[in-house]
Amino acid sequence: MDHLKNSSPSLKPELNLISATAISIGATIGAGIFAVTGLAAGEAGSALLISLILAAICTLLTALSFIELISWQPAEGSIYFYSRLLISPFIGFMVGWMWIISTLFTGATVALSFAHYFQDVTRLNFNVNQIAVVIIVLFTVLNFIGLEESAFINNLLVLLKILILLAFVIIGLIFIKPANFRPWNFSPPHILIAAAIIFFAYGGFARVAIIAEEVKNPKKTVPRAIMLSLFISTIIYLMVTFVALGLAGAVKLSRSGAPLSTAIRQTGLSWAGLAVGLGGILATASVLLTSILGVSRMILAMSRQKDLPPAFQSIHPKFHTPGMGVLATGLIMAVLAYFFNLSKVVSISSFSLLAYYSLANVSALRVKDCSKCYPAYIPWLGLIFCIGIGSFLLFSQPSTLILVLVFLTVGVLAYFLNKKMTKT
Repeated sequence: MDHLKNSSPSLKPELNLISATAISIGATIGAGIFAVTGLAAGEAGSALLISLILAAICTLLTALSFIELISWQPAEGSIYFYSRLLISPFIGFMVGWMWIISTLFTGATVALSFAHYFQDVTRLNFNVNQIAVVIIVLFTVLNFIGLEESAFINNLLVLLKILILLAFVIIGLIFIKPANFRPWNFSPPHILIAAAIIFFAYGGFARVAIIAEEVKNPKKTVPRAIMLSLFISTIIYLMVTFVALGLAGAVKLSRSGAPLSTAIRQTGLSWAGLAVGLGGILATASVLLTSILGVSRMILAMSRQKDLPPAFQSIHPKFHTPGMGVLATGLIMAVLAYFFNLSKVVSISSFSLLAYYSLANVSALRVKDCSKCYPAYIPWLGLIFCIGIGSFLLFSQPSTLILVLVFLTVGVLAYFLNKKMTKT
């Protein structure tokens, strides 16, 4: 693989298992569980837990493909790198491109969600778009200063939001009403659509794989971090979803933009509603932090392979961070958060992530010699789950298909334009 390496400055491996796991948990447990629960409940109804389990199975199968690839060769850029090497340079570029688009939109969305939770908790009449821009700028600066500082803040945010979600579960269990789990609905198409929506909540489970170069002993640490984060996230999701359904029922959840706040209000405890609002602030903040981190590293990886301009290869000599990539990421997210209404971002992000993770399974099928190769049916099952769930989402929402095609077209043009400029 020496021909793929270059002389660009190296990133500094600073993350241990705890910090690496927290990076993926921080990217996973966030806006998804605090907001997407309501959208998914509107599709699956009382069968919401089945959708969650399907999304978890799809994620687990794909996680095993990630582990196979990482045990073969850890690499900054994750599936972009593997798709480029094992499938084709063009497919690799498109994988990286769609992941960047998806995560930029997700970052802008969670910044806006942060602003709404902030406004709800403080009861102050701020402009939510301006609050979103401010938090993006602050976290861009934090990412620019250094990974170690970002990881410390993220670890703190992850710990606090997990404690709040556990409190939600413990308090909510006391007030659950069995009648809220009825009527029992079982509509396979709607359950699969809900599973695709919930997949948005799992989107960050492999975030640590994208920054593998900055993890100590990545061949062992990254796979362990992925499985730990997936296990912890799934247990929390199952408990929180069960309690939310039992407190409010699927109909009330589906009508709320803040479903967990709506659920906990059914207890009549005003302080509990405030605590969940604070949890929403912490959750969206940690997802935003790791979104900026992930996109900047993907930009770095693509620049190293000459798929993006070489200026993004630069590593800050003092902070050991990809400064240009961090600044570009923060700027684009801030523009999106300030000017756009991103109501469709969950569908776009979910489909883009499912497409991205489909290529993870395809790449795993191409690996022939690694220390942890799973049976071939594991990547095949992961691929079938990703394509099947993604197809239901895509064809149930035609506008998502149109937007995805637009982004793909722009990506194709950018790829060939960049190649033409590179040759000249």
